[in-house]
Amino acid sequence: MIKRLLSKKELRTVCGIPCSPQHIQRLETAGKFPKRVRLGCSRIVWLLSEVDQWVSERITMRDAPVEN
Repeated sequence: MIKRLLSKKELRTVCGIPCSPQHIQRLETAGKFPKRVRLGCSRIVWLLSEVDQWVSERITMRDAPVEN
């Protein structure tokens, strides 16, 4: 299976939000966003499958019934 990788620019498009690199880093550190993959000293990417799963989890949370 081929792993599709997302650059920082593509990540913003897939997530649909203009997140700063610092915000993404904070989410990753807190365990609330998929971890980046370092390909070189100045090249980082994210796995599309993990980002897609993260988006799907957000949709599930949105659609879950609210309990009082």
